[in-house]
Amino acid sequence: MSANTTNTHSEIDPADPWRNPLRDPRDLRMQQIAGPCSVVLFGVTGDLSKRKLLPAIYDLMNRGLLPAGFGLVGFGRRPWSHDDFAAFVRENVEKRCRTPFLESTWNRLSDCLRFVQGTFDDSEAFTRLSETVAELDRVKGTEGNHAFYMSIPPRDFPIVAQQLANSGLAYSTEDAWRRVIIEKPFGHDLESSRELDRVVANVFDPDSIFRIDHYLGKETVQNILALRFSNMMFEPIWNSNYVSHVEITMAEDLGIGGRAGYYDGIGAARDIIQNHLLQLMALTAMEEPASFTAHDLALEKIKVLSSVRLPEDLARHTARGQYSAGWQGSEKVVGYLEEKGIDPQSTTETYAAIRLNIDNRRWAGVPFYLRTGKRLGKRVTEIAVNFKRAPHQLFTTAEGQQLGENAIVLRIQPDEGITLRFGSKVPGTAMEIRDVNMDFTYGTSFTEASPEAYERLILDVLMGDPPLFPTSQEIDLSWKILDPIEEFWATLGQPEPYRAGTWGPEQADRMLAVDGHSWRMP
Repeated sequence: MSANTTNTHSEIDPADPWRNPLRDPRDLRMQQIAGPCSVVLFGVTGDLSKRKLLPAIYDLMNRGLLPAGFGLVGFGRRPWSHDDFAAFVRENVEKRCRTPFLESTWNRLSDCLRFVQGTFDDSEAFTRLSETVAELDRVKGTEGNHAFYMSIPPRDFPIVAQQLANSGLAYSTEDAWRRVIIEKPFGHDLESSRELDRVVANVFDPDSIFRIDHYLGKETVQNILALRFSNMMFEPIWNSNYVSHVEITMAEDLGIGGRAGYYDGIGAARDIIQNHLLQLMALTAMEEPASFTAHDLALEKIKVLSSVRLPEDLARHTARGQYSAGWQGSEKVVGYLEEKGIDPQSTTETYAAIRLNIDNRRWAGVPFYLRTGKRLGKRVTEIAVNFKRAPHQLFTTAEGQQLGENAIVLRIQPDEGITLRFGSKVPGTAMEIRDVNMDFTYGTSFTEASPEAYERLILDVLMGDPPLFPTSQEIDLSWKILDPIEEFWATLGQPEPYRAGTWGPEQADRMLAVDGHSWRMP
């Protein structure tokens, strides 16, 4: 089988349906199965690997989407045997897998597991890694196709990439592919992002580099495209003639947890806005692509990001904050400056909000408001497309109230679905109007559970099909948008405090008020 061939068939044993857990034939209609390959996990003992990556690989195997010729290699410093590694994988898979834990699936996966002990500066360890993947080629039939998952800090990318090059592991051939998967952050500004890109591109072909933004693997994010381009009722009004403003919110109710070493000096805008929220904005605002291939989707997102214009007055149209002590539900929590490992003089923001304009025919004059923060009122990610009010109001409302704006709210998490808000007559003799909601929820509309984002993204890498991965040009444009804001904030000193459990600093409310708007309460 050639390097780019994908096996779209699987063997289903009717006597043992869990040999391929796609027991309902309907599940096969849109599924593709990866061809022979292996995944090498750097940072295999880290939090992301334990919580997301290992369970996702098990769930893919449980769903019948990984080939018989599959291998999973862990690379780490611990003095583990293959059996020790298998026990570690099983512990985390049993604890966190989405699909049922089955001994039959586990036995197939455990037979694929290998562990290589070593450090990133140990050339002999990479020689052992080369021997291990060659053994998988012989014993498991992985055919020389190997993906290297960099679940490691960006500072370690250069040395790992160079070691892969020196050991001959990085280079694809006509008959076998090699791919690298990079987790965010993609640098901390435009310059560092380009340097990271240069380091990786010196070793891997551009088409072999996959930058993961796990938000793009969520079913609800992909549904943005389905809502817009498969329904005639929405697209005609998806423009500045009808839309008043757009709000994109990613709120967390947790603090920084044990991430002080990563978070301090990075902050909310670099951590969330530069990648997740700008990608959500691009999907919301883009024109219809010629197809849903990686090239055509990226082309339309790039057009949006290239059209973004920053507000002239960043003081009025951006906001940043830092959570102080307060109550998160019934729990009393400390402020950011009291968190373990945080410099008491830190100026890192835990809340960021910005207004952006998109200078094109569709969106001219429509502000896009992006906000994110920690220790806010609840955990929620949503996109609210707010429409203009009717130009002539014939109807009455309850005394002292104004009829609200129509809105389409795409709920990304946790209550996945879509809300349509519109005015409806209140029962009675008077012609009184009140805002009501019409809801679609995934949980009640579909019987099958949505796969985790990492399941979709890992499978896309193994199949060489990257439509949901941001390109280097998209990342460049995102930093070009954010860098001037970060440079302005760096001149301001301490961020405005806000109490834990609230919805951010007062400046964020003033930011919308000057435009005649207010934040939607999620």
